[in-house]
Amino acid sequence: MRLRTRFLGCCMAAASALLPAAPATGAGRIDPDQMLIEVYKDLGNRHLRDALAKADALVNAYPTFQLGHLVRGDLLMMQTRPVDRIGAVEGAAPEALADLRQEAMARIKALTERPDPSRVPRAVLQLRPDQKRVLVVDAHRSRLYVYENRQGELRFAQDFYISQGKLGINKQKEGDQKTPLGVYYVTSRLAGYRLPDFYGVGALPLSYPNEWDKLQGREGSGIWLHGTPSRNYSRPPLSSDGCVVLTNPDLRQVYAGVEVNKTPVVIARDAEFVPRQQVDAERAQAQAMVENWRSALQLQDFDQLRHHYASRFRSEQADTLDDWLARQQKAIQQLNKPTLALRELSLFRYPGEELIVATFTMDAVSGGKRSSIRKRQYWGREAGHWKIVSESGWTA
Repeated sequence: MRLRTRFLGCCMAAASALLPAAPATGAGRIDPDQMLIEVYKDLGNRHLRDALAKADALVNAYPTFQLGHLVRGDLLMMQTRPVDRIGAVEGAAPEALADLRQEAMARIKALTERPDPSRVPRAVLQLRPDQKRVLVVDAHRSRLYVYENRQGELRFAQDFYISQGKLGINKQKEGDQKTPLGVYYVTSRLAGYRLPDFYGVGALPLSYPNEWDKLQGREGSGIWLHGTPSRNYSRPPLSSDGCVVLTNPDLRQVYAGVEVNKTPVVIARDAEFVPRQQVDAERAQAQAMVENWRSALQLQDFDQLRHHYASRFRSEQADTLDDWLARQQKAIQQLNKPTLALRELSLFRYPGEELIVATFTMDAVSGGKRSSIRKRQYWGREAGHWKIVSESGWTA
């Protein structure tokens, strides 16, 4: 029997793509996405019995995986009559079926579009040496990608299906049921036993709103990566109040690998994966920008220093650019011609905006004394040049 909807046409096309096996997800564990692909492969090849056997294995492994049960139900129904749509069961709630169809589409599509290992996320220009990994959330694909930092080179490690805000992305205010776009950090770990069952096996709060969000008037708080209630294996792609939601088995893996206040989380509308050479070139440009700024500050060339700041500069710590530069001038002059050095530099292209985020520690050595400050700069385009549009600092 043939499934004739556009949805299943896409699924069969995915099945015929001969996808490589998904990365390992744990000893002996069946990967649900890969198993769905295998089911559709068998279905595309008219091996209904094999497809049903794999669907049986899938629901046995994940009894609360509603999408798995829906696919299995369709396969059972196909043995007795034609099925012309996914979720052909009678009497089911239309909204619930629509959610499951969207989830199936997102899972299958994401596997067919898994990033080429020779490419890397354009947003991640440079991790500092002690940042072991970065999480990249792709809202369009309903996917979270994990990249490892291997001696300064990004390497794809794993990817996971995720759910996001009911009303999509680009959060602006409290309660808008959207997921924010930006560069954030995991700020703490919350174990599942400390939380209501709604959050599953645990949660990883993020640093939303960050400095740039606040300057743009974006409101709200409590954006987490978290798990699912025990009664559900997964949730539809658009189903949270703004958080990024993973299945509980997937969250356990992510949870185990993050470091508080170190692991960056980049949330993008449509993550761009580009050749490494492109990222290398953009990294070099960003490094030069920051180095030129450091040199002007060390030389106390305040006219040149001003040249590195945009006329639209704003900061939480100063009302105007003149106020900010006056503070910098006073601080550097008090140190009596210090030598400035930058370390622990990380660089990101900010999702959805023409911005580069540079975060680093600046050491000032003068007269045998050393002081350190942690800084974060947001660089934006002005008249065709990269300039600092916002800056903040705190004790290292």
